[in-house]
Amino acid sequence: MKIIFSSNIAWSIFNFRLKLLKSLQDDGHEIYTVAFPDEYSEKLKEQGFHFTAINLNNNTTNPFEDLKIIYHYYKIYKKISPDIICHNAIKPNIYGTIAAGMLNIPVVNNISGLGTLFIKRKFSTQIAKLLYRFSQRKASKIFFQNKDDLNLFLENKLIEKTKAQIIQGSGVDTLRFIPNDAKEERIDFNFLFIGRLLYDKGIREYFEAAELLKIKYPKIKFNILGPLYENNATAITKETLAKWINSETIIYLGQTDRVEEVVKDVNCVVLPSYREGLSKVLIEASSMGLPIVTTNVPGCRDVVIDTETGFLCEVRNSKDLADKMEKMFLLPVKERMEMGHNARKRAIEIFDEKIITGHYKEAIYALTQSL
Repeated sequence: MKIIFSSNIAWSIFNFRLKLLKSLQDDGHEIYTVAFPDEYSEKLKEQGFHFTAINLNNNTTNPFEDLKIIYHYYKIYKKISPDIICHNAIKPNIYGTIAAGMLNIPVVNNISGLGTLFIKRKFSTQIAKLLYRFSQRKASKIFFQNKDDLNLFLENKLIEKTKAQIIQGSGVDTLRFIPNDAKEERIDFNFLFIGRLLYDKGIREYFEAAELLKIKYPKIKFNILGPLYENNATAITKETLAKWINSETIIYLGQTDRVEEVVKDVNCVVLPSYREGLSKVLIEASSMGLPIVTTNVPGCRDVVIDTETGFLCEVRNSKDLADKMEKMFLLPVKERMEMGHNARKRAIEIFDEKIITGHYKEAIYALTQSL
């Protein structure tokens, strides 16, 4: 059968759904991908998937400007005529689902995070809720990545409870992301922030915490790995990043498709995010047996067990973040490694991508069993 996977950008499909798509392809299904094009569009084609570009303006949060997207989705979906569609990200979940509903195509949606709209609670948040409530009536299955997001949707009557299911993010390849215990033999201590350089990811708090700690512990290294992503309204600018680098507070490592090659040499991963669906960064760090410092918010606290696999800090609080990072630095090596071992065990038992692939296949086959 024909299966469409649609997200906001091609990068998202390639990085979060590749193993699932390959598994479905191996089962004999024809896989189509629909997203805003980027450098990963060709990589999806190289994997044997079809790719169709859609002009999503990922920088706007005004839903009224995006209503025309429904028409573009409608044309694409009508031409491909798939048996089922899987959406991820806000705009595909809303506009793609409306278009699919007009064509009576079953839909599996993934609420992988509520984004800036729900963090800032503007008037546009109320519009988004109305659009979610209207569009999700047409969805056949809705995956959530944490209980807080699910409860928010239920409390606001945005979905029917019978359609909802919590799954543990997009999963992690526990055979690729493996521990490197030899790093503890190093004399220097490395913290690492991984993620798009967005204020909503807590990048400012990370820098401010690094400034505070650098005064007391000048030999600690504070690394940042991830793209600038300047087309996002909450992204830091090149000028800001250059200023941070020139201050010699942080070390910017750019971006890479082989995150594990960087992570294997650090002592602790830090993500002071304001809110996540279920952080891919944190489950990959967990799989590599790394202790974590992150915020006590949805999508982060669902990965880290405070004092067992890492430390939770207050959101938007640079001082508390610095305190928890200092606490991690001062832990005896044995205790820090024990945290990492606990994180690895949890990743294997809960976050392994084979579990997530199973959930998706179960939903897809249940909805298309008569085809």
